[in-house]
Parts: sequence; structure tokens; C-alpha cells
Amino acid sequence: MADKTILLVEDNPDDVELTLRALKKNNITNKITVVRDGAEAVDYLFGKGKYADRDTTIAPAVILLDLKLPNMDGMEVLKCIRSDERTKLLPVVILTSSKEEQDLIKGYKLGANSYIRKPVDFNQFSEAVQHLGLYWLILNEPPPT
Repeated sequence: MADKTILLVEDNPDDVELTLRALKKNNITNKITVVRDGAEAVDYLFGKGKYADRDTTIAPAVILLDLKLPNMDGMEVLKCIRSDERTKLLPVVILTSSKEEQDLIKGYKLGANSYIRKPVDFNQFSEAVQHLGLYWLILNEPPPT
């Protein structure tokens, strides 16, 4: 499980720290790459900008995607992911505090694999992260590359 990378797309430093703490608490020892805005996420995935030297044949096992991001919002990132042959099958979990029903509907219409609202309580959040890790990193059978 530790060789599978998680791409965390999150601009809020508190939410980044909370997510990293929850992953650690649940013994999820995978490499976690954190990008702070939508444009950086796209650069990471497609090996552009400061990620030009990244081996793009090694894709993240799962992308945890916030919606409210600077430079390019999460829905735009999701559109980019789903519109490119190299990334269209990557598992994308929207992990957001948005309670907007239209975000939920739009996320699924754009091809999100899952939509999780961030619980306010750390123990609930930690439990959600544990289930995420178990499913996406251990149980889920990804498509062949």
C-alpha cells in the first residue's frame, strides 16, 4: 500500500494538516503529495511548470480534491482530468466542506468517483479518512495502465 501516492489538492493549511494527521493516525503511510491550488494540480498531473521533470507515467492512486481552490477551482481540475486520456480513469474523490447540492450533482456529472463532505469533528474526519484509505488504496482494483 505504501507505494501508492495520494495527491491532496487543498489550499487551506489547516485542512492539509488535519488530513495529514488523520492519514497518519490511521497508519496510512503512502507518499502524499500536496498541491495548493487547481493550476498546480494540473501541472503536477501533466508534468508541467515546476513538475516538468516528474515521471507522469507514475500516477497517483487517488486524488483528494477540494472544490474551493485559487487559480482554478476543483470542478475545472476535474474537467481537465476527465478530458485527457492519460488521466481520465484516475480515481478522484471530492473532499470538500461545500454543502451545496449543485456541487454534489456537478461533481458526479463531471466524473467524480466519490463525494465526501469534510466532517467538522476530527474523530469523524479521521474515520472517513480511514475508510477512504481502506477502499481506494487496498480494496479498489484500478484499471490497468
